[in-house]
Amino acid sequence: MVHMNVLADALKILIRPCSKVIIRFLTVMMKHGYIGEFEIIDDHRAGKIVMNLTGRLNKCGVISPRFDVPLKDLEKWQNNLLPSHQFGFTILTTSAGIMDHKQAR
Repeated sequence: MVHMNVLADALKILIRPCSKVIIRFLTVMMKHGYIGEFEIIDDHRAGKIVMNLTGRLNKCGVISPRFDVPLKDLEKWQNNLLPSHQFGFTILTTSAGIMDHKQAR
């Protein structure tokens, strides 16, 4: 008998706590089609987000702590982080907002 994870096929998830950075990150992910719509629930505490998944997201990671990367070193970071030149996105936090690596150029 094979035991499978029940959450592996989940199409809705709950994210808490909610912050402006998370909302802007999810907006960029939705723009690229990795996730579906999301709804912000205000519970007068930290807030919650209910997000619909599309099944396109394989892996999502974070680099902690946040590093200061100049524009000339951006290509080097992409080569180290992304599996292929045409596959995946690096999402950056800049003074102009949160954007992907193609938009930051």
